[in-house]
Amino acid sequence: MSLTKTQELLALMVRLRDPERGCAWDVKQDFHSLIPYTIEEAYEVADAIERNDFDDLRGELGDLLLQVVFHSQIADERGLFDFEQVAAAISEKLVSRHPHVFAEVKFDTDEQRQQAWDEAKAQERRLKQPAQHTESVLAGVAQSLPALVQCEKIQNRAASHGFDWPETEPVFDKVREELQEVHEAWQSGDQAHVQEEIGDLLLVVVNLARHLKVNPEIALREATKKFTRRFNYIEKQVEASGRELRECELAELDGLWDEAKRHLKQLQPHG
Repeated sequence: MSLTKTQELLALMVRLRDPERGCAWDVKQDFHSLIPYTIEEAYEVADAIERNDFDDLRGELGDLLLQVVFHSQIADERGLFDFEQVAAAISEKLVSRHPHVFAEVKFDTDEQRQQAWDEAKAQERRLKQPAQHTESVLAGVAQSLPALVQCEKIQNRAASHGFDWPETEPVFDKVREELQEVHEAWQSGDQAHVQEEIGDLLLVVVNLARHLKVNPEIALREATKKFTRRFNYIEKQVEASGRELRECELAELDGLWDEAKRHLKQLQPHG
């Protein structure tokens, strides 16, 4: 009987990890050494999606799946768990977190569904803790997440337990307050204090984004792309004049920036 592609992939990883017949590089890897590759592959999946390159997405999803298989094989060798247990665990999570699909529970609103999801995740975390251990509602958010993503998740956790502004307008006021504190810290000349206040400002901006139902990671990524497009336009104009950027006065570059905004706005409404 022929192997499924999943079985074939698992068998290939066993062979690659074989101490005698496998690949020396694959054999020497462990959970920690694979961390940067796992993170990189996840970002490359996101990049393919953002570029709408679905042929590339297929390949990148395969690369990400390879990381799952790699970690699972290492765990299997250590007697911890195997790929089948990984698949079983996520299947159990999907069922427990979707009672409206698998248990005929009725939710009237998206808020009720989200609350049930959060409660299911909290119950899963409680089951992992020793008896008599009281876990923080903020526990379980990965420390290695990008700072904006981690901040948003932490704030969502706190908000789901009532620690949140009930309205959006006070968040705008808080942004202005934190910005003023950054300015005061800058005037003081205390760089450590400046860093602290910049952190506070970023945190409350993430909170504002959450209240406005904007993903801050995506918003910043798109803003960076927009900055890059405009800066590339300036580079091309300066190059066409036979000069380099450092030879231009700031006023000229500012003018080209405004020109880039107008030009790109015509090509892309949100250019």
